[in-house]
Amino acid sequence: MKTISIDQEKNAEAALRSCLGKVPFITIASIEQAPVLGKIAADFLVKLGLPGGEQSLVVEVKSNGQPRLAREAVNLLLRYQNANLGIYGVFMAPYISPRSAEICSKEGIGYIDLAGNCRLCFGQVYIEQQGRPNPFAKRRDLRSLYSPKAARVLRVLLAAPQETWKIKDLAKEADVSLGQASNVKKLLEDREWICTGPDGVALSEPEQLLAEWAENYTYRKNQVREFYSLKSITEIEADIAQVCRQKDLKYALTGFSGAARLAPAVRYQRVTAYVEKTEEDLASLLNLKEVPSGANVSLLIPYDEGIFYSVREIEGIRIACPVQVYLDLLGFRGRGEEAANAVLERVIRPQW
Repeated sequence: MKTISIDQEKNAEAALRSCLGKVPFITIASIEQAPVLGKIAADFLVKLGLPGGEQSLVVEVKSNGQPRLAREAVNLLLRYQNANLGIYGVFMAPYISPRSAEICSKEGIGYIDLAGNCRLCFGQVYIEQQGRPNPFAKRRDLRSLYSPKAARVLRVLLAAPQETWKIKDLAKEADVSLGQASNVKKLLEDREWICTGPDGVALSEPEQLLAEWAENYTYRKNQVREFYSLKSITEIEADIAQVCRQKDLKYALTGFSGAARLAPAVRYQRVTAYVEKTEEDLASLLNLKEVPSGANVSLLIPYDEGIFYSVREIEGIRIACPVQVYLDLLGFRGRGEEAANAVLERVIRPQW
């Protein structure tokens, strides 16, 4: 049997007692270490007293409730149940996501987490509590998956969602180390958002990945400079393209400027573009005046070079990849969300 910490053991027992305490006719006779059945080892065996007799629960505790680990626990509990008919399996973790809860419920396995979410269904007992948020959100985990270098890997996967990648090739394409690519692979595997086979890894849940990334992204991560110009929007965008081409600088329109060329949906009065950081003042070359308010031009110095991955050219002007435009738009005021959804529905989602 694996070793769980004293704190894990105490927290699991407290959550178990709290959940079972919701039913007045249940008495807990004992909570002890689960006996090993052949090569099958779980964490706890709980014996309950019910009006109609006794019921035993076998409990498997994990330090993480991500879908992959939930599936591992469910498979173990099902094997334990097959070896001990009549016993009811329960998965426990600090937080069990809706997807992990679905995995348990589909296989007839109960679950309890430390946030207060639970579902137990055996005999005359039915206990269910859903919708409690995750108070143990692993910010480090999220920071790892959506860090600048990790985001390079995500852009590659989302830009070609049907592609199967060897980790070595994925790392090369994303311009990151092999270790960084492997770390992203593990984080996505834990969420069950990628499939792994003999030919490599492929994204299986692009929508869930993009949604979580959007929740943990803001275009304000970039250095944003605000300017005003008397020229029209079309003229400003053309000037940016021309000057950057002449100076051999990387650039890409994003926000409403990018969306207007990918999936036109809304009128806009502000130019937004990523521009490579340079010693030369690009704003002066464009005759832009920096202003504290009333800007109609936003120049973004990228927080990472990965921003320029999969840039495409439309009518002679470079546009950031659709995923990047979508992420940026969600943080824009006005009709940013509407424009983002147009890019999602008309450009990104059809690739899935």
